[in-house]
Amino acid sequence: MNHESIKIIPEWKELLKEEFEKPYFSSIKSHYLEAKQKGKTIYPPGKLTFNALNLTPPQNVKVVILGQDPYHGSFSYNGVEIPQAMGLSFSVPKNVPIPPSLKNIYKELNNSLGFQVPNHGDLSTWCLKGVLLLNTIFSVEKSKAGSHAYFGWENFSDAIIATLSNHYEKIIFMLWGNYAKKKTLLINQNKHIVITAPHPSPLAQGFVGSGVFLKAQEALKKFGKEPLDWSLPIN
Repeated sequence: MNHESIKIIPEWKELLKEEFEKPYFSSIKSHYLEAKQKGKTIYPPGKLTFNALNLTPPQNVKVVILGQDPYHGSFSYNGVEIPQAMGLSFSVPKNVPIPPSLKNIYKELNNSLGFQVPNHGDLSTWCLKGVLLLNTIFSVEKSKAGSHAYFGWENFSDAIIATLSNHYEKIIFMLWGNYAKKKTLLINQNKHIVITAPHPSPLAQGFVGSGVFLKAQEALKKFGKEPLDWSLPIN
């Protein structure tokens, strides 16, 4: 498969070039194009499929926050339908209501670090500070949670985690919930730190009060790095 056509920044493209040549990646592309040809609405919008990678080059990654499936819903704002999914785990565009899981993330940040809670759910500022907001599955059909789980995306996200683990050091991997915790096997814990917690969804208990962000700050200090500035623009 010609990976030149894939809209990913050169640093990631070079690092992952072998993945683009593997049969599973051709399978992802075929499934995706077939869904498009059938007229399915796919979230996030195509240009944001690889948003997490494009906003955070591999050499800048300090923290990885792993999500699962993109949001499959949308919200009408001033008569315009805005998809919740923007290619970043847990993040939604401005003018879209803050989802319950993200509310709990904000609550934990506020409780432990005095974080000022913004009136939106756009986390892209974190990406520019070195937080890779990675979903394990990169696309979904509108209103159908988990609908693209069979595309093969998980092979790609596993490769991203393993490649970061192999090629870099001193990264904090935040794995929340049982699904994310399984990815611990891909990470060399002699070089990196894994911080686990229950999923931030209100359906799971125990994320708020888990101290995950304090643990991340302490881990960064241990690695001789500056603690992360988790603040977001208020508006």
